[in-house]
Amino acid sequence: MSNVPPPTSYPPPPPPPPGGAPASSDRTLMIVLAYLGLLALIPYLTKKDDPEVHWHAKNGIGLLIFDVIIWVGLFVLQMAVGNTLVGCGMATVGCIVWVGVLVLHIYCLVQAVGGKRPRIPVVTDFAEKSL
Repeated sequence: MSNVPPPTSYPPPPPPPPGGAPASSDRTLMIVLAYLGLLALIPYLTKKDDPEVHWHAKNGIGLLIFDVIIWVGLFVLQMAVGNTLVGCGMATVGCIVWVGVLVLHIYCLVQAVGGKRPRIPVVTDFAEKSL
């Protein structure tokens, strides 16, 4: 054992990192949620003070409304056609449309995380004016 007395004062804590990393990760999470269907309501209702997140949330909700309109339209068409050969073709068209909508969601998500604002011609205009 040594006879060195314990220090009476400790060095000051290091300063926080510049830019605030936790807020950035929260912002990225909210932007991701904005393009995941009903989860877009979370950033829409909680991040009204951040204009970038709020814009993406409105765009995501507009995209969700667009999705619902497409699915209802396809459902009505498939019910009207019934179990005929045309009905089988409508099911194929429905699958192709589903893949297209999925690709659109992924595109918007990647653009938003990259710091860009993806513009969907009718949907974004609707979201900016109505929501």
